[in-house]
Amino acid sequence: MHFLTISDFDKKTIDGLLKIALDVKQRLKRGIAHHALRGKVLGLIFEKSSTRTRVSFEVAMIQLGGSAIFISHRDSQIGRGEPVKDTARVMSRYVDAMVIRTFGHDIIEEFAAHSTIPVINGLTDLHHPCQVLSDILTIVEKKGGYEGVNVCWIGDGNNMANSWIEAAGILGFKLKLACPAGHLPDEKILKAAGANVTIVKTPEDAAKGADVLNTDVWASMGQEAEAEKRKEAFKDYQINSRILGLARKDAIVLHCLPAHRGEEITDDVIEGPNSCVLDEAENRLHMQKAILEYLMR
Repeated sequence: MHFLTISDFDKKTIDGLLKIALDVKQRLKRGIAHHALRGKVLGLIFEKSSTRTRVSFEVAMIQLGGSAIFISHRDSQIGRGEPVKDTARVMSRYVDAMVIRTFGHDIIEEFAAHSTIPVINGLTDLHHPCQVLSDILTIVEKKGGYEGVNVCWIGDGNNMANSWIEAAGILGFKLKLACPAGHLPDEKILKAAGANVTIVKTPEDAAKGADVLNTDVWASMGQEAEAEKRKEAFKDYQINSRILGLARKDAIVLHCLPAHRGEEITDDVIEGPNSCVLDEAENRLHMQKAILEYLMR
């Protein structure tokens, strides 16, 4: 079984992963060892740079009693033109699971199609499922659950937005997205989500009455050449104190990081009392432990 998109898991499986993540987090806080993956080896091939994804997966494997091997794109034979299917079939004979972080989603789909071990999406241009499950874990901790929660997304209709849409469709919470014209989420993913996902006209419409405010950078990796053009398109799509004031008083603010403070989010909000971005970042470790344990045991 692979984990390439949120829709690879049903509601029951996601609820189970949340339970495992909360359990392993409490074990770690109490200093109780949990070596569920003793002797297992995780391989990581990253075409895109990373801080949180790489470190959280490597630490997760170590704390679960296993080990991890990191291979950058330039150090792998994929970077020299080896067919993806060849790397997938060979790595399947060396390690027990793979995390792939790349650009085109078709690359990870091809890797998974030729792999006999679990393949996990560490990020593609279309989806970022591990991050969104970690964000939902944060909502569960802060709000007591995701049922009845109103989530808003302000900014680019990117891989994060796509994974949030899939999560809302499966779990049933309400999601409002405010994105500039020409930067909407994937049309097929949006159509499949159902009535609880809504595209609204303005950030104000999205934030009004929200329990969770969420955003991401205006220009993601690979879009650097568009950065100045995107600044103009996204200038009104910022989470700031005024937008936060439209949400519920106990609303939480999320950001997958890294953040460009003063662009998609202001410094006072990300450092303010409603911000949960550091808890959210920590939860990458615990949720990825749950995903690894589920797929590799």
